[in-house]
Amino acid sequence: MNIGNWLSRIGLHAPQRPAILSGKDTLLTYGELHSRVAALSLALAQEFGVKKGDRVGLVANNHPHYFEVVFAAWYAGAVIVPVNAKLHASEAAWILKDSNCKLVFSDAAHSEALAAACGQAVINIASDQYDCLVATSATGLPADRAPDDTAWLFYTSGTTGKPKGVIITHRNLMAMTACFLADVSSIRDTDHWLYAAPASHGAGLYGLPYFLKGARHVFPVSGGFSPGEILDLSSSISDISFFAAPTMVRRLIQSARDTGHKGDGFSTIVYGGGPMYLSDITDAISQFGQKFVQIYGQGESPMSITVLTRQMHAAEEVSERTRLLSSVGISQSFVEVRIADENGMEVESGETGEILVRGDTVMSGYWQSPEATRQSIRDGWLWTGDMGAMDDDGLLFLKDRSKDLIISGGTNIYPREVEDALLTHPGVAETSVVGRPDEEWGEAVIAFIRLEEGADVSREDLDEHCMKQIARFKRPREYIFVSELPKNNYGKVLKTELRRLAAAPDG
Repeated sequence: MNIGNWLSRIGLHAPQRPAILSGKDTLLTYGELHSRVAALSLALAQEFGVKKGDRVGLVANNHPHYFEVVFAAWYAGAVIVPVNAKLHASEAAWILKDSNCKLVFSDAAHSEALAAACGQAVINIASDQYDCLVATSATGLPADRAPDDTAWLFYTSGTTGKPKGVIITHRNLMAMTACFLADVSSIRDTDHWLYAAPASHGAGLYGLPYFLKGARHVFPVSGGFSPGEILDLSSSISDISFFAAPTMVRRLIQSARDTGHKGDGFSTIVYGGGPMYLSDITDAISQFGQKFVQIYGQGESPMSITVLTRQMHAAEEVSERTRLLSSVGISQSFVEVRIADENGMEVESGETGEILVRGDTVMSGYWQSPEATRQSIRDGWLWTGDMGAMDDDGLLFLKDRSKDLIISGGTNIYPREVEDALLTHPGVAETSVVGRPDEEWGEAVIAFIRLEEGADVSREDLDEHCMKQIARFKRPREYIFVSELPKNNYGKVLKTELRRLAAAPDG
């Protein structure tokens, strides 16, 4: 079963139905979208030699042509490799090379630097070349694929600092979509899914249920998250839903409060990807009413571990509502979730352990990393690396992360990749990076630095050095210079102590 069939069935049987919008304007119907995707798929095979199982890279900001590339890859039987457009060109190029992409698509903002970094031709989705590729008359249907064939190769950073490719199959995406329709929201063909967050991540994955149902897909003209633009769209287009990180929800509510907007036009706002403070979600409900659903997932089980439903957000009794909103909800309908100790034994209710998940949403493994796969998937259970506790009602409460992951603005940042960049500076002898709670971003990246003896290095020097190697959003928000890093008897840096120091009033 090729997930591309979801587009072709609507394109053939409801061709006049609106599909892609740029802001308030309809650009393509489902019939037109299907035709363009079929043409691009034909070009992939005939002009570029893309075969079943080949990888097709996509590095772009949200753009009305984004899903033409995604579905064209699937029509051709290929695998789409969506890459976070906020990454540095060298980081994106590493992913494209590691996945051995046969062909790469990008946008005007990234194509030139990306081509230079990865050493291969890059097709700009806003170019005349691209327009020619989608203009050919074609009526092809998606290639035959098995449910366990790879559909989406998602790269998520590992604790070693090197990204790992998460193998997401057609079956995984179907199960994720079933979870959405069962637990998050029903969908009508007149509903709109807004791409406010990057389509390379959760926002793009959650667009799939809307393709299945033949609903409408809205790309903001700005190409990103602008609270004012989104509020304006909600006043012009009814029944808008979207995915947002908690920091985005906070900014949207602040803007709505300033303008007196009460959330009219919004249907469902799904939030996840980082901690949502109780005060923030309470303020959001007070401003917009109950339009919110929280999901907890990760790349290895995309968007599909637990859910805090609309009904849970609306609990009337104050203490019960507080308890519910402090959790990440209950297991989604088509997965099993349990809490286990280091030996895999289930712990007692209320005790903290590692969160395990099992079901058809769980990845088949990591790309070309059998040992990492064996460590993460044991006896059919995905070991998430996240710590939590579950109460007698099945509510999951996140406690901590066994990995040192930092989530800033809803984006995952692993300390090791920042540390690796800092250590290439000749004046840096040692460094350790931790996260610090931040009201705006959820967490801020803080770097502790021990300089080489006699080195004269400023914070500005380190900032400039980092931005030459890693994405801007990964760079430390603060640099703290120390004479020594705290270590245990085995020489391991004590990150718990560094977090305490970072949280101190004087930094």
